[in-house]
Amino acid sequence: MNRLAPPRYLEGRTLLFAIIALGMGGFGIGVTEFAMMGLLQEGAEDLNVTNSQMGLVISTYAIGVVVGAPLLTALAAKIPKKRAVQLLILLFAVANLSSFFAPDYGTMLITRFLSGLPHGAYFGLAGVLAGNLVPGSMRGRAIAWVMLGLSVANVGGVPLVTLLGQEVGWRSMFLVVTAVGLLTFALITVFVPLRKAEAGASMRRELSALKSVQVWLAMATGIVGFGGFFAVYSYISPTLTDETGLNIVLVPLALALYGVGMVVGSLIGGRLADWSVFGAIKLASVLMVVSMLVFAAVASWVIPTLIMVFVLGSVGSLLIPSLQTLLMDSAPHAQSLAASLNHSALNVANALGAALGAIVITAGFGYRAPSVVGAGLAALGLLIAWITQIRAQKIGLVIGAAAVLERIDEQETR
Repeated sequence: MNRLAPPRYLEGRTLLFAIIALGMGGFGIGVTEFAMMGLLQEGAEDLNVTNSQMGLVISTYAIGVVVGAPLLTALAAKIPKKRAVQLLILLFAVANLSSFFAPDYGTMLITRFLSGLPHGAYFGLAGVLAGNLVPGSMRGRAIAWVMLGLSVANVGGVPLVTLLGQEVGWRSMFLVVTAVGLLTFALITVFVPLRKAEAGASMRRELSALKSVQVWLAMATGIVGFGGFFAVYSYISPTLTDETGLNIVLVPLALALYGVGMVVGSLIGGRLADWSVFGAIKLASVLMVVSMLVFAAVASWVIPTLIMVFVLGSVGSLLIPSLQTLLMDSAPHAQSLAASLNHSALNVANALGAALGAIVITAGFGYRAPSVVGAGLAALGLLIAWITQIRAQKIGLVIGAAAVLERIDEQETR
């Protein structure tokens, strides 16, 4: 055995620092994605456009995520995953810095598209990398720990950066996330071990995941099921002010409460994914249906509504680690690309939920209606997950920690 080779699994402080390094990138990505929504009006004024035009800056970022996830992951197939995530976070930092200097609206659209490109690829590769640092029985938790950076961003990073942007200028947000990106690069350099690229890895093999019916079913589970979550969250602010009667200055505190729920849900969701991927997805889907209907029912009362904001953040995040694990195991020979597709799916879910919510609101059903729509989408996502599970069993595809342990045993016996 080569004594210089890093151990297969990390533990203790070594594992903690490696996870923090990877999670820091998720924190920066979360801040740049969600803080833009809170600084929409300031950005529109600076660029001399309407709020609706400024909304396209957010949409352009999402398009970048959908395009970049499969494209950059495939291009990075032959690169060691540590080097790949380093390159991705550097691209993220440079793109956000270019947004800071963007002189006009058209240039801003381009730079935000570029900023979105590494989003899904980073989370996909960082999730696979983290999963490879721990035993198979802990893989769901490792993925959740990396995703935790995104949740923590919603608790503290987004409100603080939004406040900073309101006080000293909205473009300061881009400088903050650029600094976070560079810090992430340094932490990954120091704390994440370098391992050779997987034998036989290639762009063609990664892209083969797109031929898998099972991968598309897994993506549909996320798009439809999580679309229900975004149907509610996209209109949470006017729901709280118009239906609940909450003062608008308290909305950021309510959103921070939602962020705390995301942190709790991510931690629990990782353990549930290690227990049973399909079990976790079905449990989270049922809880989403119930919580959205309850949210619609209690929206007239402040305290119950705030409690349900926390619950919605929790049950939504329960789903993410299991969805990522499901995609990875649905394409065992192209796990990196499959994992990155989770974030493409979530951004499509964002667009789907927001669009359906807008339809029922425009039709005059009020701000409670998106919650009912969301419950319907979550129920449909549950049905797709059930079909996905049946098909996986029919073709003999093992999903979850057992799949990882089985593959390791096969490799060691060769």
